[in-house]
Amino acid sequence: MHTLEQLKSGQLNGIKRLKLSEGLTEFPLEILELADSLEILDLSGNQLSDLPEELSQLTNLRIIFASNNLFTHLPDVLGSLPKLEMVGFKTNQIKTVSEQSLPTQLRWLILTDNTIEVLPHSLGERPRLKKLALAGNRIKVLPESMENLSNLELVRLSANQLTEFPELLIKLPKLAWLAFAGNPFCKHPSSLDNVPAVSSQCYSLNQVLGQGASGVISHANWLNGDFDFPQEVAVKVFKGEVTSDGYPHDELEACLQAGQHNNLVKSIAQVDESDYLALVMELIPSNYYNLGLPPTLESCTRDTFNEGFELSIAQINSITEQMIDVFEHLHANKVCHGDLYAHNTLVNEQGQMIFGDFGAATIYGYLTEEQQQGIRRIEARALKYFIEDLLTVCAKQDQDSELYTKLANFEA
Repeated sequence: MHTLEQLKSGQLNGIKRLKLSEGLTEFPLEILELADSLEILDLSGNQLSDLPEELSQLTNLRIIFASNNLFTHLPDVLGSLPKLEMVGFKTNQIKTVSEQSLPTQLRWLILTDNTIEVLPHSLGERPRLKKLALAGNRIKVLPESMENLSNLELVRLSANQLTEFPELLIKLPKLAWLAFAGNPFCKHPSSLDNVPAVSSQCYSLNQVLGQGASGVISHANWLNGDFDFPQEVAVKVFKGEVTSDGYPHDELEACLQAGQHNNLVKSIAQVDESDYLALVMELIPSNYYNLGLPPTLESCTRDTFNEGFELSIAQINSITEQMIDVFEHLHANKVCHGDLYAHNTLVNEQGQMIFGDFGAATIYGYLTEEQQQGIRRIEARALKYFIEDLLTVCAKQDQDSELYTKLANFEA
């Protein structure tokens, strides 16, 4: 984090990345003096409602973040920046996105949690676009031009106002990660009583084990003797608001619809009170660790791994076989996970795998057979990319093996 004082005194000359969050109501024009070097500008957490035309002087700018501000439109000046490829304006009050506002090199667009009703035709004229996050808006229909987005890999459309499933998504050749729950055309499962509904008084929360976009997972002690549950459990308490993936209630439903599988986190109870939503799960043994790390700004849609991390081809094959089994199980239950990644996968030293995080999951059994097959094909691509990512950390001595070649040519 930098300060306005540092900026104005010239201390920041020559920097590539600037982050300012000081309740700014106007864009500090001193930022323009960094034009020769500035590549990443983060103005999140201010009170900005517009950007000046002079921003076009930042000809080296690649990434701009302006989440949690007061914008009611996506500024047109962004479209004039020649190198700008990542635009993040999450949680503003954006209602309009003009034809001119999208930069030609756009690769990653985040407009989650705004009030956008209409997307511009020009969105489909951004051939580099890979990642599109639009959950939590008021979009009723996608522009037909989007069928031209041949490099689009990840789309988040949950919690919008879509009245029918957007057929054009099925035709996109690289789409692999899709979320669309919480739209008017979506139907809810009639019954989710495969785990009991309990009171939040049935357990006491202890230390936090982890947290994501949709909620906080804590270690807990089970207090209610009426149920034959372990004394120690994990409880995910959902956040109330819309997340980058959609509505928490849709995540809960998808978790329960997915049912039981040896390689899935086991849900054992649900809590659905007026202002409190939670899922009680079996604790994952402490010897499990995250298989991968989330994508970076550079990798965009593809997972990364700790430096030096390595797996044998036998380990990769074992993990892959388990993930294929999970994939078949989920789609037999008409659940599209939407986030099939190594960073949502836990493994132990024996190579046993546990898969979780249903934040982007969508139940889809109410769609036409053709649409259902299309959704399965989309997630099959994610499975292929998952295997490709694992092969990037394959031990060198195994890279000439038959098994490596077989996995490299995998088709779901």
